[in-house]
Amino acid sequence: MNKKIQLQDLANKDYQATWEYQEELFKGIVDIKIRNRREELELETPNYFLFVEHPHVYTLGKSGDLSNLLLSEKQLADKGATFYKINRGGDITYHGPGQIVGYPIIDLENFFTDIHKYLRFLEEAIILTLQEYGLECGRSEGETGVWLGVGTPFARKICAMGVRASRWVTMHGFALNVNADLGYFDNIIPCGIRGKAVTSLNVELGIDRVDEQDIKSKILKHFSQLFESEFI
Repeated sequence: MNKKIQLQDLANKDYQATWEYQEELFKGIVDIKIRNRREELELETPNYFLFVEHPHVYTLGKSGDLSNLLLSEKQLADKGATFYKINRGGDITYHGPGQIVGYPIIDLENFFTDIHKYLRFLEEAIILTLQEYGLECGRSEGETGVWLGVGTPFARKICAMGVRASRWVTMHGFALNVNADLGYFDNIIPCGIRGKAVTSLNVELGIDRVDEQDIKSKILKHFSQLFESEFI
């Protein structure tokens, strides 16, 4: 089993181009697995972890409801935003500047074959990271992602998640609001959940800007510990 993960920081990159790159990496891993089974080989499968920040974009999961997007095509254009219906789980979400997006494209057979455990580990990596900033956060029953104020009238989501997996290979991932412009969330019903707010780390800490590189290093530390992996 290969527990090494190739880390790539794509900086600011268009959503469509990043999605196509994810698909390329995903297909490469799946093709190796298919060949291994067909030819009875034991070729090692690679793992990847992409960090990226997208220009303003709304994405809708395969089972999502388009009515949760509250903008017309013209309004999207006026706001300089794009929209894509994609092949991950979950409903609608927003990506944009000030948000750290992580896409683990890994072969779970190198780690464990349990999608539920995989999602919980993604959440846990973010929870442990935010706890380093003194935030009380956790999970909301039946709602994937990381929340603050769970069980109170002030529940608010700080990290959205949506993944795709096939042949135990994952893609898509998480989006953590660090220095995000929360006004863009007013144009959707985030994740299809009414009546709950969205927040950002800088807002919770009461500061103008959080060091995003520091956040990334903390996420990688906790991810590698949880998955017993090594970033290269």
